[in-house]
Amino acid sequence: MPFQITRAGALRLVAGFAALVAFGPAAPSYAAGYPDHPITLVVAFTPGGPSDVLARIVGKKMSELLDVPVVIENKPGAGGNIAGEYTAHAKADGYTLLMGNNSILATNESLYMKLNYKPETDFAPITLIGTQANILVVNPKVPAHSLKELIALCKAQPGKINFASSGYGAAAHLAGELFKTDAKVDIVHVPYKGAAPALQDVIAGSDQMMFATAASVIGHIKAGQVRALAVTTLKRTAILPDLPTMDEAGLKGFEASTWHGLVAPAGTPSDVLAKLHDTAVKALHDPEVRTSLGRLGVDIVGDTQAEFAAYIKSEIPKWTAIVKASGATMSR
Repeated sequence: MPFQITRAGALRLVAGFAALVAFGPAAPSYAAGYPDHPITLVVAFTPGGPSDVLARIVGKKMSELLDVPVVIENKPGAGGNIAGEYTAHAKADGYTLLMGNNSILATNESLYMKLNYKPETDFAPITLIGTQANILVVNPKVPAHSLKELIALCKAQPGKINFASSGYGAAAHLAGELFKTDAKVDIVHVPYKGAAPALQDVIAGSDQMMFATAASVIGHIKAGQVRALAVTTLKRTAILPDLPTMDEAGLKGFEASTWHGLVAPAGTPSDVLAKLHDTAVKALHDPEVRTSLGRLGVDIVGDTQAEFAAYIKSEIPKWTAIVKASGATMSR
């Protein structure tokens, strides 16, 4: 039987052919061929520090899952701003990422007089890797065995209690300023060039208290060189599960953790971001990764892109108010 086609069928064929000519075949997903060469993961601090070690742990597992090298590139300086600026202005193709933290993505905007990137608009959030608790510790000779007792002591001796920090604008400093504001106490900030000398002076008794990262102070707590009163995360930390949070101990809503999150330059294709998000979260579920990050005192998060974006947005005004109250500003 000879092939026949009706007039209506012919019109449908013509319309279909016209659509193909106009739009062409469906374009393949950008992420389908991604990645096909090494990815650079920028770290804002020197090799060997907590941020660097964390990035190498996560980057190594992501490299295995993506089947391409994830190369760590350390760009320290200016409180993380050098790394932040570099990544913000990199090509938005998914091959340059940043292991950001609360300094780069939240506090530096108000801390520095000039910042050549905007945390909310120049980065595409991928996922919040995790938080590192800060522990409120006091010298053992301080007559306070709870947060409430410490607050009472500070109020009884205004301007007499020193709190040490690793420097102006550092997490330890801003946690102390938040404590001053929330507890309504008058305590004196003593900045140091790094966490180690600050902690040593708390141990020696030159300063009475400090907010120190869990990983840096856990050994000193166990040795009895300092007394831990509370943890600054809203949930208890796995590294010290019996230690109450500041919220539980009396300062409702107090949170001053150090956090780390993966971001890409703004404009990175959404399907590439989705692939990076899924890979990062899968890496965070790996038992070996979880164990390694746990040793660093990291409480793993691995949230969605939208949740991480909302978290960054909420952190900026919070720390802007604390920075302004403390009077800590830097030119560069």
